[in-house]
Amino acid sequence: MTDHTTGDNTGRRPVGGAKRRRGTAGQDKPSTIRDVAARAGVSVATVSRTLAGNYPVSETTRARVTAAVEALHYVVNVHAKALSGGVPGPIALVLRDITGPSLAHVAAGVEQEAATRGRLSLVCATHGDPAREDDLVQLMREQHAAAVVLVGGAEIDDAYHARMAGYAKGLASAGSRLVLVGRPPLSAGLPATVIEYDNRGGAFQASTHLIAAGHRRILFLGGENTLNTAEQRRVGHLDALRAHGVPYEEELDVQGPYTRTSGYLRTRDALRAGLDFTAVFAGTDMVALGALAALREFRLSVPDDVSVIGYDDVPFAADLTPALTTVRVPYEDLGRTAVRLALEREERVSGDDHVVLSTQLVIRQSVAPLGTNGS
Repeated sequence: MTDHTTGDNTGRRPVGGAKRRRGTAGQDKPSTIRDVAARAGVSVATVSRTLAGNYPVSETTRARVTAAVEALHYVVNVHAKALSGGVPGPIALVLRDITGPSLAHVAAGVEQEAATRGRLSLVCATHGDPAREDDLVQLMREQHAAAVVLVGGAEIDDAYHARMAGYAKGLASAGSRLVLVGRPPLSAGLPATVIEYDNRGGAFQASTHLIAAGHRRILFLGGENTLNTAEQRRVGHLDALRAHGVPYEEELDVQGPYTRTSGYLRTRDALRAGLDFTAVFAGTDMVALGALAALREFRLSVPDDVSVIGYDDVPFAADLTPALTTVRVPYEDLGRTAVRLALEREERVSGDDHVVLSTQLVIRQSVAPLGTNGS
């Protein structure tokens, strides 16, 4: 029987025409694989095989399916393909805040490594809300993410360990992997990968550099002591004081958020109180930026009057005046390593799922020997 619309006997609908199905009340609905099959005049199975590219089909059939897909603006159901193993799962990055310069570099490392391996990367922010973190991890589990990477310091207590154990087991049951970046290892036997950096050692290097320059009164602007990363930096600083016989002065140990505003306020308050110090060790470069602003406000020169050292080596550190001496953290390498270890875990013979990357002291112009500044 001849189809008088097309002029052939295939029974196919014309390639042109409507691009979406009309639903009830005249609303457009997304095209389905059945619509593509009907438009191309082939079976649903043939469309599936053609789009998957894992089954031989004729060039004529491939051209008809491709034309139908384009005409209908059909989008493959990636979630359904993921369930069947048809596409690799994405890499999900879950962090507290996406605006911080250091965490942004971790995200860059994750994205770059995921892209080289043909994986999509997803970035999610918790804004410090544990409940939101729970929801995001569950969502990524349902989306069959290949790995869920949690980045940044956390309050390490029994509740934290219980939550992480739940994440690790739940993700593993879905064929995914929990990866912790900048957080300590979990209990033995839990299916999780951990990538740390030598946080404590970096702080030890920074304080030792100041002590070697003759400084004994060092204002330490640490982070909030509930975070593991902040506590590690504080411990490294205290290690250096003990190693070099420098007495600990509680008034010089000032905790607060890792923000520029906090660095400014803590330094300003110390100066207003007449606190005696010749150097500042800021827990992050952002904190150092605030400290430098407060010192300028009090007309103190860096490093002539006060030396300043930071932590992180974010991009702007080298462009400050003076250029900031700081501790370099390999943030992009942390992101790359997180993806690599998560995706290669089944191929590795050693099964090493705990890696510690090194930090490096970067000496610039913001630290001077005590004897040269007249203090």
